Amino acid sequence: MKRWVLRLVKWAGLFGLALGLLIFASDAWVRHRYASFRHHSLEQTGSFDVALVLGTGRNLGNGRINMYYQYRLEAAEALYKSGKVNYLLLSGDNGSVYYNEPKTMKRDLVARGIPAERIYLDYAGFRTLDSVIRCRAVFGQQRFLIVSQGFHTARAVHIARYLGMDAESYDAQSVAMSPRMWLREKLARFKMVLDLLWGTQPKFLGPAVHIGQ
Repeated sequence: MKRWVLRLVKWAGLFGLALGLLIFASDAWVRHRYASFRHHSLEQTGSFDVALVLGTGRNLGNGRINMYYQYRLEAAEALYKSGKVNYLLLSGDNGSVYYNEPKTMKRDLVARGIPAERIYLDYAGFRTLDSVIRCRAVFGQQRFLIVSQGFHTARAVHIARYLGMDAESYDAQSVAMSPRMWLREKLARFKMVLDLLWGTQPKFLGPAVHIGQ
């Protein structure tokens, strides 16, 4: 085998090892740094004016309900009805006229008995980073509660607190993760670290929205 091929294999191996170590370090940083600000029961969770509910699709490709979605709505309902939060800010993707996460979440939460006037919508929550930054930059919230599954809130709380926000989370009931979802989350955490180091901003900001006024 030619010498240049051996060098290429060597450097590719070193690059792969370094990338793997960086992904592992990013994952560990996200899981542990702000773990004390994540809560798993209503009793552990303090009172907040606003809960930021992170969006996801309502239905799976086979038409069945997405349990990530179902459990997030159950968590949001429990927080509001227990008096832990006064307002819900629903943030998600509004990529087309046929797909609107915030609007769908609002419809289903109103059906669960949450007053429509207590719900605000963020239509530009295309990524977790966008949702968290926009919660402060557009909706004026420095202190807020984040609602999603634990693997997701770990990343969201990390973003918020790294950027100086006083955010905590209430973790919705978990769902068994597929290997593909597990790998996607590890890569998302690595990408999050790069975004924070590079100062990446949301795709859209826009005019201020005053919650509760």
